[in-house]
Amino acid sequence: MAGPILVFDSGVGGLSVVESLRRCLPDAALAYACDNAMLPYGQRADAWLIQRIRAVCEAAVAASGCSVLVVACNTASTLALDVLRGCLTIPVVGTVPAIKPAAKVSRTRHIGLLATRATVSRPYTLQLIEDFAADCRVTRVAADALVTEAERLVAGELPDRAILHRALSPLWEDPWLDTVVLGCTHFPLLRPWLNDVAPRRVTWIDSGDAIARRVAQVVPAHVSQQGEAPSFVTAFDERLGSGLATFGFASPRLLQRV
Repeated sequence: MAGPILVFDSGVGGLSVVESLRRCLPDAALAYACDNAMLPYGQRADAWLIQRIRAVCEAAVAASGCSVLVVACNTASTLALDVLRGCLTIPVVGTVPAIKPAAKVSRTRHIGLLATRATVSRPYTLQLIEDFAADCRVTRVAADALVTEAERLVAGELPDRAILHRALSPLWEDPWLDTVVLGCTHFPLLRPWLNDVAPRRVTWIDSGDAIARRVAQVVPAHVSQQGEAPSFVTAFDERLGSGLATFGFASPRLLQRV
């Protein structure tokens, strides 16, 4: 029987994808790995990140014995997917901002992209906008502070509403904006609070369900069934371990060779 589906992120953002995977593949075994020692990725040099992502993912794949790797991180995906697919023998599924589905559902043709500083300005993102939302106005907002708020949430603290207000405020300058892409996997974890601080109703779009559907297409027919869900970290953090437990993962193990 093939090994579990391994979800990788720089931090806890991939847990939003875990929720989608469990809805789509309720019986499949999952594992989780995060490079919490080097969080956040968005503030680090691209060349260094590519080598780091490769090292951590190779170590996590070896430790978990997984059958599929899900790179549940926009920064890692836009940088290192080709490298990972070249060095691993298992399928690798990446994450991209959900520009295409957002453009399909927007009635006013004005959508927002809420993402990290690295993602909103990356050429890959600009190409997605050109390819799938050329007839839309796209307001790009860098909201790195939301990553920290999502990490705090999983660690057991409530998000700071003032920080959420400031991060989202550029979205509300045009009352016609009706759809917002959550372009970082951390952000869907905050959706109830984002709804609460938004001054009007908008449609929030993320990539979780699309990732889960793609995984369902490539996962081996005899993938491991539900059981202990291992987790792996690059630095021990008691609060992170508690947060992972609330998502059904076992106490994290420290990855070696990274």
